[in-house]
Amino acid sequence: ILAIALSWTCFLLSPCGAQEVHEDKPNIVLMIVDDLGIGDLGCFGNDTMRTPNIDRLAREGVQLKHHISAASMCTPSRAAFLTGRYPIRSGMVSNRVSRVISTLGAPAGLPRNETTFAALLKRQGYSTALIGKWHEGLNCDSRHDHCHHPYNYGFDYFYGMPFTLFEPCWPDPSRDTELAIGGKVWLCIQLVAVAALTAALGKLSRLICLPWSFIFSMILFIFLLGYFWFSSYKSPLYWDCLLMREHEITDQPMKAERAGSIMVREATSFMERHREGPFLLVFSFLHVHVPLPTTTEFIGTSKHGLYGDNVQEMDFMVGKLLDAIDDFGVRNHTLVYFTSDHGGHLEARVGHAQVGGWNGIYKGGKGMAGWEGGIRVPGLVRWPGRLPAGKVIEEPTSMMDVFPTLAAVSGSTVPQDRVIDGQDLMPLLQGDVERSEHEFLFHYCGAFLHAARWHPKDSEAVWKVHYVTPVFQPPGAQGCYETQYCRCSGKLVTYHDPPLLFDLTRDPSESTPLTPDTEPSYNVVIQTVANAVKEHKKSIIPVRHQISELNQGNVWLKPCCGVFPFCLCDTEGNTSPWGHEEK
Repeated sequence: ILAIALSWTCFLLSPCGAQEVHEDKPNIVLMIVDDLGIGDLGCFGNDTMRTPNIDRLAREGVQLKHHISAASMCTPSRAAFLTGRYPIRSGMVSNRVSRVISTLGAPAGLPRNETTFAALLKRQGYSTALIGKWHEGLNCDSRHDHCHHPYNYGFDYFYGMPFTLFEPCWPDPSRDTELAIGGKVWLCIQLVAVAALTAALGKLSRLICLPWSFIFSMILFIFLLGYFWFSSYKSPLYWDCLLMREHEITDQPMKAERAGSIMVREATSFMERHREGPFLLVFSFLHVHVPLPTTTEFIGTSKHGLYGDNVQEMDFMVGKLLDAIDDFGVRNHTLVYFTSDHGGHLEARVGHAQVGGWNGIYKGGKGMAGWEGGIRVPGLVRWPGRLPAGKVIEEPTSMMDVFPTLAAVSGSTVPQDRVIDGQDLMPLLQGDVERSEHEFLFHYCGAFLHAARWHPKDSEAVWKVHYVTPVFQPPGAQGCYETQYCRCSGKLVTYHDPPLLFDLTRDPSESTPLTPDTEPSYNVVIQTVANAVKEHKKSIIPVRHQISELNQGNVWLKPCCGVFPFCLCDTEGNTSPWGHEEK
């Protein structure tokens, strides 16, 4: 008995024993693309776009064909992804036109009392990193407080863009010239300041005989030069298009086309440092959001212009991350998840050229909360040996499910002091159950509920009820081209009474609304969903709407890598993007 006890003790204390204990906690790599349409991928039916690495991920894992984002815009969708809760619960919504954090100068951000899956996993011993886009806020009271930095939400390491890509970020042909001029102007300011200080001290000590007017004129010169310098940089390029490593700004304004390759390098380095695990890596792509910064190695490689080139570069990046997982020998011990934050942006155009994603057979796109094209996203999950390869699931699932799923696989538990709207996906992914735990899902446009879906437990149907839909413009269009994004309320929406009803299993394109004459269950479905909406709204505790009330830019909150307003810097050097690697 003593020998057996000693042998077990040695086993548990040995490296092998430690590995066995650790194997209960897989490494986790979550990839989330920006503005990718579900119809852009080969594994979801596109035969004209080359996405071999994502398609390989689909073959080697489980494909979620009915995967839903909690919002059709970036900031609220990502808040729900991180917390497993509808964004209306955390206040990451708006009752105004803008539905995302509009600038790094705004104090809006994910409330600190929200718990993210990164925070759960960190308590379980995980090393955690966010590489890429954040867009959940940065500062509250000063440009250096970083109250909404990823470090405050469970991440140990951050490299990426605290904001989001938008049109001013690329291309920027004058950037290098401005960096050179900015350094010389700042040197001039320092020299004048030293001279003014020396003159003032000399005057006070009576060692220098200079009129005070001359000294004050030098000080005035410094302030005027700073003011005119700041005034010349009105473009958001200088204040929102920047990269950070941990708390330090490394690139302001950023050189957008090289950001992707640096992000891949950072992610690979993180996985190598923590290959003994367990680690959580959230790789949040800047691709494929406009303005689509793409390296020269990929420009002209697709059949779909700059957007297609950008998608194919993104797929190449996915391949680099998957290769790194293999190279570090952690493939069988790593859960990989791939998705998009919402549907493709139909209204994204340059002239008459489409530069947004394709949502396949689904109606609508980014910014449209109810129509399927705005919220139906690709979902892929791979965990060799634990999940069946090539499995396809048609049941409704949500990006909010990632939160409780990661809690389950890491040995954690979800918070009990708040409503968690996601469901643990593992039983469905592993085939232990055949039905989704989501009987109802609710679809918000900002702070306004536009639609809801119902998947009865005793039926294959997935009913979709629309209470509000956007008014497409111009008339006859399939998007909101005159306003760039569809509205959530007011004159540019239609309020339906009775509501529109579709069965997505028979009409996934939502082309023909059902009526009492064409659907015998019409009244029952409408009433059942109405009751569910009523109960859901009872569970919503009113909180401050961050994106309504705190979304105005302030000069004192704008990030600066130097002494304000001389905020131009580049510490990345002449980083080569992909070189001559095979694509």
